[in-house]
Amino acid sequence: MYDPKGNSKEKAVNAVRFVEVEPPHHLRGIVHRFLELETDGTLEADYCFHALPDACAYIVFDQLNSEITGVSKLRAQAEEFNLGRRFHFINIRFLPGVWQGESEQVSYGMLDTAYKGVLPLIDINRALAKGDFAAGQALLCELVELLIEKELVAPNLVTDTIFQNLDDIQSVADMASAANLSARQLQRILKSTTGFTQHDFLKVLR
Repeated sequence: MYDPKGNSKEKAVNAVRFVEVEPPHHLRGIVHRFLELETDGTLEADYCFHALPDACAYIVFDQLNSEITGVSKLRAQAEEFNLGRRFHFINIRFLPGVWQGESEQVSYGMLDTAYKGVLPLIDINRALAKGDFAAGQALLCELVELLIEKELVAPNLVTDTIFQNLDDIQSVADMASAANLSARQLQRILKSTTGFTQHDFLKVLR
């Protein structure tokens, strides 16, 4: 089973809560997890979150600043985010290859930039702040359903087939065979839908 990780170097800090929740069944071909990362009070030192390459797209909501939200995709290298000493984020982690929107949408807003895109992310961020994470999951589901309706996200049959055959995949040739594609076709599809080459995507799976 595909299980991307966001590994914090300081994940053992007791004052930081990290929660992952599976989406409802009808969204599981689109969303991997709903996430919450929150401090309990103010930390004694800055908290650095080490994010590994995973080919996923994320929608990030900063619950301490309703203007800070956006869509992001990690590239083929690890990134370290200094989140400071007090933070509260709610995220949607989409499965690799499901984001269908224009590449410009992926760069709108992030950890320190106000969102200026056309999606209703700021309104949703404000609504999320009025309740707890459990209650907010209904809002996250509604957002994903809106993105499906607008054809900004859709299941990726190629990556989904690869995930279903992970135990048998040891090489790029194995990936192509599992997806019933030539190596050239696989390269083109993975690059256009995940942003990763087939070799980098294999590293992600490993």
